[in-house]
Formats: sequence, structure tokens, C-alpha cells
Amino acid sequence: MDTKRREAEASIKDAKKVFRKLGTCSQTYFYLLNRAFGENKRSEERAADPLAGGIMKAGYQCGMLWGASLAVGAEAYRRCEHLSQAIRVAVEATRELMDSFETHESTTQCREITRCDFNNNLSFAKYMLSGRFLHCFRLAQEWAPIAVENAQKSLDGKPFDFQFAQSCATEVAQKMSASKEEMVMVAGFAGGLGLSGSACGALAATIWMNALDWCKKHEAGSPSEDPRAQEIMRSFRVFTDDMMLCKEISQRDFRSVEDHTQYLKNGGCFELIEELSHI
Repeated sequence: MDTKRREAEASIKDAKKVFRKLGTCSQTYFYLLNRAFGENKRSEERAADPLAGGIMKAGYQCGMLWGASLAVGAEAYRRCEHLSQAIRVAVEATRELMDSFETHESTTQCREITRCDFNNNLSFAKYMLSGRFLHCFRLAQEWAPIAVENAQKSLDGKPFDFQFAQSCATEVAQKMSASKEEMVMVAGFAGGLGLSGSACGALAATIWMNALDWCKKHEAGSPSEDPRAQEIMRSFRVFTDDMMLCKEISQRDFRSVEDHTQYLKNGGCFELIEELSHI
């Protein structure tokens, strides 16, 4: 067994230790799955920090899911010959990760898991003093091997067809001058992360792209410190009249990658994507 494989297996077996070291669930899961795939992308992994706590601590989808999605997106890019293939595989693999997580935890929402409003000091203090934070460490530990196995099976078992596919998150990233690899990394955010209809995937992609730019300029620290992240959040809320959920913004429930692709081809969320890419 090579050194990388041993290190990856050790990390997965002690995900709690990785979590304590890295500090956020989103970065932890990007790190864990990347290592399972034999990859190391430190700037990209650090850039996942603002997605912790359910996107800027707003309590939506658990940061573990955002981080895992970024990792399967990166692996889809490496495995697929064409961009549409990679987008489709990333979205469908993310969808399966969402199902796996919900089966394990009964919810995908950070606030329901933590019972905490991370933007409220009193609520956060209660979260820490009550020991509820230990549940997040246990969850990270328990789901890690399941997530890795699920991601591997999803990527191995997908028919890499050539049907055209789009992702709202990829569209935003492209307009923000992302590389093709970065475009596919965020592809799974489509439709509120794996087409789930929850908090906007295009918003999450914008926040991650901004954080990645910050990380490339700063070798230490967390991009959560960057005030532009809060500016992006404020601008988004103003533009959407304070709606955060994909299913509310789009007025749609996306049943498939094809459904989401057709929605975008017909101009769906065009103005929002333009707004986000120019904040």
C-alpha cells in the first residue's frame, strides 16, 4: 500500500482529528474525499470554509455536504473526457451523497443537526456549553467511510454519456473566470445542492469562487475573514427579496439533470447568475 493510500485511510478512520485540526466541517470533508481520491488541493479545500454552518453559518445544508460535493466534482473532472459528462456525473454523485447523508442523519440541514444559530452568540454559547458540538464530531466520524464508499461507487458506476448538461453553479463560476476544473468542482451545487431545492447552489459557488481567490492571495488564515463574503450574501438577499431556497427562487422542483439543464437553456435564473457573477 502506498503512502498516500495509508494517509487517506488514517484520515478517514480519525475524521474527528482532521475536523479539529482544520476547524470547519466543509473543509474537512473536501480534504477527506480528496485524500481518498489521491488528491491534495489545499487552496481549494481552505476555500470551502465559508460554506460551513450551512453557507456563511446560515443553517442550510450541512458543510460536510458542500465539501464532499466539491471533492466529487474535482474527481468527475479528472475521470470524464468532456465537460458535460463531468457536470452530469458531479450532480448525480452529489445527489446520491445527499441521499446517503439524509438516511444517516434524517436531515441535511445544519440548523436541524446542530440546533444552533451560529450567527447568534447566545445560541452558539449554548451549542458549546451543552456539548451539542460533540454530535457534529461524531457525525463527521461516522459518515466519513460511508461518504467515501458512496462517492467511489457513484463515480465508478456512472454511464459517462455525452448528453449535454448544465449547472447553475458552473454557469456562475464560468462567468467569474473559473478554470474548467473549478467549473466542474462546483457543478454538484446545482439546484440547491444535488437538485435538492435547498439553499441556492449558484450563491454557494459565488462564495466559494471568491474564497478561492482570497486563498490564492493568502497562504494562512481563513477566507471566512474576508468581508466580501458578507457583501455577497447581502447583495444576494436583496436581489432575491430575502429568498434563499432554490425551489422558492426558481419556482421549480428539479427531477433530473435534464430538467435542470432545460430550465437554464430556457433562461432560468439568468438574471440572478449575472448578478452574482458581478458582485
